[in-house]
Amino acid sequence: MFCATLFLLTPDYLLLFTMMKTALVIGGTGPTGPYIVNGLLARGYTVTILHSGSHEVAFDQEVEHLHADVHFRETLEAALGTREWDLCIAAYGRLKLNAELLAGRTGRVIAMGGSTGALAHADDARWGRIGPAANLDELRGLHEADAARNKFGYQMARAEEALFAAHAAGHYQATQIAYPILYGPRQPGAHDWCVMRRVLDGRRRFIIADGGIKLEARAFAANAAHAVLLAVDQPEVSAGQKYLMSDVPLYSMRQRIAAIARIMGHEFEFIDLPYDLAVPCHVLWRRQRSCRFRDTGKIQRELGYRDLVGPEDALAESVRWLLENRPDAGGELEHQLGDPFDYEREDRLIEHWLAARAALPATDYPLPPAAHMYRHPDKVNEGWKRP
Repeated sequence: MFCATLFLLTPDYLLLFTMMKTALVIGGTGPTGPYIVNGLLARGYTVTILHSGSHEVAFDQEVEHLHADVHFRETLEAALGTREWDLCIAAYGRLKLNAELLAGRTGRVIAMGGSTGALAHADDARWGRIGPAANLDELRGLHEADAARNKFGYQMARAEEALFAAHAAGHYQATQIAYPILYGPRQPGAHDWCVMRRVLDGRRRFIIADGGIKLEARAFAANAAHAVLLAVDQPEVSAGQKYLMSDVPLYSMRQRIAAIARIMGHEFEFIDLPYDLAVPCHVLWRRQRSCRFRDTGKIQRELGYRDLVGPEDALAESVRWLLENRPDAGGELEHQLGDPFDYEREDRLIEHWLAARAALPATDYPLPPAAHMYRHPDKVNEGWKRP
């Protein structure tokens, strides 16, 4: 009787079955995961998430959970079993392993990656005499080739190559979305906490390096997920492509610190030191003096990317979430950051710096007034002159 009923209903159920789309999200509970999962659900996908189970979040609809450590072949392979999905989003784990094990299980893989991590060291001779441009695009990026110099970057480069090798071999259609550092809800090791805790602890002075002019790309988690979903919606365009993304506006570190403080009703006095001396801000600077950003024009041109959430709303939401989910002093998040919040030493450094500056003689280096480089003659054939 049960079988007969199924047979009678087969035409309707067959139509429903053919319309169903399935997606696997490796990860799904981190900064971008819930936005991606909910976006897939809204697009009619039946979603399975594969994650460790350490963190759970609520989604807009029910999703299947597979729990495993996704960092190792044996546990990932056991969790995947013989199942197949129409789409796989590799948002977590080891990309090279994901790229290998998803072959034959899906027709399409969209993988997350880092926008600068796989790049060759700035001293690499392949960059030429000038070195790498600050705003490198996807085509001009050179991969790290020296494992001894930069093991992590070398592994990231090999993982990306494995993903597109699988695409070239026809195992699936691959797309990579390369993120800068993320901010927003659920971000581990949130760098903005370096600023926020100092506000909460009542610090009035904040050490910055080189005037705080460093430029470093950021992406709000919802914006990063939006980039992934744009690739989901445009398979023909995005197949075989790597896209760099970030929030479109680019702000200096000084602007970002001041904005976070203003959101929290606070104002800092900035103590400006050369980078080599400004050690207390090195964690926030991610231990690198130079700027970190890349040209993200390709994803804007080809997929129509625009920030889903503007910078002021994004930063305010990120601050709000951290205030409502404050890390424990000396806890896991602060250990991830590596910021000791050693205010006694900070103050001692500030006092030494201010005393050293006060001891310097007045600057004796007169400059002529600024002048335009083109002629602005008052009479015919008059030559260039400084106004």
